[in-house]
Amino acid sequence: MILDTIRQLLKERKIKWSTHAAARIQERNISRLDVLNCLEKGEIIEDYPTDFPNPSCLVYGLAIDNRVIHVVAGCDGEMVYIITAYVPNIDKFEPDLRTRRER
Repeated sequence: MILDTIRQLLKERKIKWSTHAAARIQERNISRLDVLNCLEKGEIIEDYPTDFPNPSCLVYGLAIDNRVIHVVAGCDGEMVYIITAYVPNIDKFEPDLRTRRER
């Protein structure tokens, strides 16, 4: 997935927040601004081109307060779909918080 497309759609405010994402960011103390900051300045660390209904990706970036967060977002070329966001931990990711641990 091309992050440039996501960033352009964010500038155009073509964003849809899933009910799941809205609930999870609230319970995880992540704001919508945190999510947008991550997508605007972060990097794709996993790509899911065959996700349904739209290709999606996992983005590593920073919240407004410089906490590392991950955002899963989908894109159909016309809209960005925020699927979820969370603060990664070293149980599932290597200490760099970019590389998923082997199972």
